[in-house]
Amino acid sequence: MGADPRGCVPEKPVARRRVDWREWAPLTLLTVAVLVGAALRFAGLRGAADLVWAGVTLVALLPAAWAVLRQVVRRQFGVDVIAVLALAGALLVREYLAGAVIAVMVATGRALEEYAQRRATRDLRALLERAPRQARRRTPDGGIEVVPLDRVAVADRLLVGPGDVTPVDGTLEDAATLDESVVTGESQLVQRSAGEQVASGVVNAGAAVGLRATRSASESTYAGIVRLAEEATARKAPMVRLADRYAAAFVPFTLVLAGAAWLLSGQFVRAVAVLVVATPCPLLLATPIAIVSGLSRVARRGVLVRDGGSLELLGRARTLLVDKTGTLTAGRPRATETVVAPGGDRDEVLRLAASVEQLSPHVLAAALVRQARDRGVPLTEPTEVTEEPGRGVTGRVDGRLVKVGQLAGEPPQWARSARERAEIAGRSTVWVSDERGPLGAILLEDPVRPDARRTVRRLRQAGLTRLVMLTGDRPRTADQVAQAVGVDEALAQCSPEEKVARVRQESQRAVTVMVGDGVNDAPALAAAHVGVAMGATGATASADVADAVLTVDRLDRLADAVEIARYARRIAVQSATVGMGLAVAAMLVAAAGRLPPVGGAFLQEGIDVLVILNALRALGGGLRRRDVPPATRALLDRYAGEHAGVRDVLAGLRDTADLVATRPDDPRCLPALRATHRRLTDEVLPHESAEERQLYPALAGPLGSAEATSTMSRGHLEIRRLVDRIGAHLAQAGAGPLHRDQVPDLLAALYGLDAVLRLHLAQEEEDYFTLDPAAPGEGGPART
Repeated sequence: MGADPRGCVPEKPVARRRVDWREWAPLTLLTVAVLVGAALRFAGLRGAADLVWAGVTLVALLPAAWAVLRQVVRRQFGVDVIAVLALAGALLVREYLAGAVIAVMVATGRALEEYAQRRATRDLRALLERAPRQARRRTPDGGIEVVPLDRVAVADRLLVGPGDVTPVDGTLEDAATLDESVVTGESQLVQRSAGEQVASGVVNAGAAVGLRATRSASESTYAGIVRLAEEATARKAPMVRLADRYAAAFVPFTLVLAGAAWLLSGQFVRAVAVLVVATPCPLLLATPIAIVSGLSRVARRGVLVRDGGSLELLGRARTLLVDKTGTLTAGRPRATETVVAPGGDRDEVLRLAASVEQLSPHVLAAALVRQARDRGVPLTEPTEVTEEPGRGVTGRVDGRLVKVGQLAGEPPQWARSARERAEIAGRSTVWVSDERGPLGAILLEDPVRPDARRTVRRLRQAGLTRLVMLTGDRPRTADQVAQAVGVDEALAQCSPEEKVARVRQESQRAVTVMVGDGVNDAPALAAAHVGVAMGATGATASADVADAVLTVDRLDRLADAVEIARYARRIAVQSATVGMGLAVAAMLVAAAGRLPPVGGAFLQEGIDVLVILNALRALGGGLRRRDVPPATRALLDRYAGEHAGVRDVLAGLRDTADLVATRPDDPRCLPALRATHRRLTDEVLPHESAEERQLYPALAGPLGSAEATSTMSRGHLEIRRLVDRIGAHLAQAGAGPLHRDQVPDLLAALYGLDAVLRLHLAQEEEDYFTLDPAAPGEGGPART
């Protein structure tokens, strides 16, 4: 298909929702026939009325009997046999009206089931319906051609028009405004800059943008989501399949009760009445409707569950095993501190390291380059770059030979101190050296996700009683993360085989969920009752074997999924239990001769409608999280973005404190202290004051009380007190230098402020900013 003169993909006609009368035709015709029989009865034509009602009964009996016969041939035994016996019994005892009502009841149940299934699966169907099928591709001569999606290759340059769905995963060539709700579940529009990665399936909500493909269509995010949605709509929940197992006990009980009523009373009509109210529609209809409703809801939250069986197991889970890297932590190293040799320049060390690392594909290299760009450090194109795997990268920057990686030889004292500090903090160290020796060290960490601790608390509230963290990392690092997020146990230095063994061990005690994100987690995901893959791209091994996939890289959506699964399962069990209990009670009344077949038929119809409507409650409710008003979300987004600037001030604060501690007489000490105090008063204090005036009052509703932020307000007061204390020392020092008796108290203020600010930022990010799914992560860039 070629492009039209404007270069646009031809639009598909807008499909309007219309009632498919063919689905309701059997019920409509049977209902009309029953009403015609009633009219004939009132007109005094009893024989004609009975003939019409008998015809309705027979119309329903024949296909039902044929279905049961086919089940018998396949050696299956289900509850449909009760409906057949009830219809046949009504004809035998000449209760034609009762038979007609049973026929309408069966048709109504089927129609309601189809409607409820459509309602419950509409979100899953929406994923399939809006899957992109074509793409606009730029041609070498500057034109645009429309090509089938399977012809898009990696590195192709595409054009995504306004309102178009991004066809493949790619890198933006222009700034874009995107609607990512289908992929991430986030309803607000987001701004993405040129060079950012974009997943397929998101909608371009702004002007046309260029996109360079990084994956083929079959390997892209949306293709993986669609495959999971197709599987989710194609499979049945285990509770649906259990209906026939229940029939093994329920059908004999029904037949014995009906037979006993007949034998003891000598009235066959009582047996028919028992059969009329015995059809277990709550089990056949309400249970699968509730489970599929849960599947639909978790899909809207950005969690694709393969089938109802996995959702039902997720609702019964008691143990959670979770991989650390990429799940509880960001999975992307971040430069946290630069330590330099005496007399060195922190920004210059970072500039040299990031310049050399620009050409390296290593994940640590990306962290250094990102840190330099965030700090506004200009980079130079390196020359003569070579990389030795496991050792580091070497290159020339402005003619200077620079090596970034491991440190060779015996390190000087300052370097040994930096290495010991990194080991205590559980951080990685990247050394920067030139021909004369080490210039500095850059400390990196894999930060804990801001939403991890809140998610762990929510998972416990949802019923998970045991949480275990598995990681291949060092014990010290594993223990620090475990304490930060609040899990029960941490197992460090685990190989993939050891992870599988631990999953199997826990699975013997309770229903177990395993969460991971890497290829090495795939065996453990497959071994768990429910394997959950984080941030699926549609092609990773972990996503392929997982029972559920978080399509958005947010751990709190797992808590949403568990809460929804438990609620859907509770509604399913409740609907089945109440419905079957009412049916058994009606059967006993019918056996006692107090309920005629016609009354039993109408009563069973009412029970069916009741339990189906109750099952549809699973489409809403069950979530503990509070809705955040749009204005409050905007404030959360704003102040989360400002945290990156506060952390930059923190880095300078720590350097200044170290300078005061080691060289208080250095001529650079007092100017550095003044510069740090100026940034604290000009940047940090206004940020804290604005939060106190605007953000904290707005959070009273979502958090349930104005008292919820009181302790954080106390933190604001302590931050201001420490900044004022530093200012008082500066005033006392005058033109300098610092007095010796000032140093101990000044260091206490500097290091105390560093600790209080870091704790305060972490608490805000964990407790407040995670209320907004669109807010940047810890240290992440703000959206414009």
